[in-house]
Amino acid sequence: MFDKIRKFEMAAAIATMLLAGGLAGCSSMSSNHVDCNVVKLQQQSGRSDSEIAQAVGAPIADVEACKGAEKSGNKASGGVPDSY
Repeated sequence: MFDKIRKFEMAAAIATMLLAGGLAGCSSMSSNHVDCNVVKLQQQSGRSDSEIAQAVGAPIADVEACKGAEKSGNKASGGVPDSY
């Protein structure tokens, strides 16, 4: 009797973890932003914005938003600390 209950508990726990993992995976795939590192690599290889947008499945406006200067956490010195 206890063996059947333990098997059911284990199966329920595994099913719950699979369901939670599946939902977490789906939500991360429906992201609405573009990885600018991927866009910059594609731009360096000579692809146009429309080709990149089609390849990553994003609007051209999101691809174009990746253009421009990179941002640093230290705005005063452009990323280099004043003193060490």
